[in-house]
Amino acid sequence: MSSATSSAKPAQGLLEVDETSMRTNKVDQTSSFLLSLVILIGLGVFLLALLFFMRSMSSSAKGLTLQQERVEGRGLNAEGLERDFDPPAADEVEQLNEPAIEQTLQMVTDAISTISATLESIESSMTANNASAGKGDSRQAGAEGEGEKIVPRSERWELKFTARDRRNYALQLEFFKIDIAAIGGGVATVDYVASVASAPSKKSGTSKDFKGRLYFMSTTQNVLEQYERQILQTAGIPNTNRQILKFVSKDTEEKLAQAEATYYVEKRSKELRIADIAKTVFECRQIKKGGGFEFIVIDQRYLGVSGVKK
Repeated sequence: MSSATSSAKPAQGLLEVDETSMRTNKVDQTSSFLLSLVILIGLGVFLLALLFFMRSMSSSAKGLTLQQERVEGRGLNAEGLERDFDPPAADEVEQLNEPAIEQTLQMVTDAISTISATLESIESSMTANNASAGKGDSRQAGAEGEGEKIVPRSERWELKFTARDRRNYALQLEFFKIDIAAIGGGVATVDYVASVASAPSKKSGTSKDFKGRLYFMSTTQNVLEQYERQILQTAGIPNTNRQILKFVSKDTEEKLAQAEATYYVEKRSKELRIADIAKTVFECRQIKKGGGFEFIVIDQRYLGVSGVKK
């Protein structure tokens, strides 16, 4: 009996895999490409946002460059529509009336006598003209000086404080290095307190010592003014029938100017124009992290073309 040989192929083992099933098709390639593209775009957007945030933080920390404010004022001159002509000085008139070299010595003597009489006549005439026919001074009210028609900081700025007691109010003033002073009342000196919270003691000076320093005064009688008078009384400074002033340090004045300019640029226009601002209201607030206080601009009003607030 002969055995038959089979020509059939042996069956595949369990561990053998069809290589054709492992090949990537076009659908897989396209989806992988799109997924990679989305990841790259997302990463790029994140980097751009991070760069923008860092640049904005650095620019805000740097602050704005402010020019020194030059405020015009007419001083004690009379209000008017134009600027009066400045009369020539006596030596200038004398130079204009100087006799010619060719004249004789006698003519020089006569000319000197004539000049003296002329100077007296010009001086009396100009005095009379200034008193009667002068056109006044067109500059705004304020300390005499040349500059722009800007509302001075002492009138443009308003500082608001909120204090639960005298101690808390004194801490705010001392943090910003604000001195409380009393003037007038028959006292020739300016009496003030510097360290109003830690060591309130009496100090005295003259008006020259405070020249150029920004100051504010209370327009209404309120509890804060009572605190100020109590602080002065604690330091031994009489304040009955005297005006109470708050003198601001230069460092605090610069911070207020920066806050005012930043608010204007963010709310009004990218081009800073201090002459447009009629009033800037600051409010003192306590810093939650780290302690201390800061001034925040809570309101700002502007001048129209005709100089009217809006």
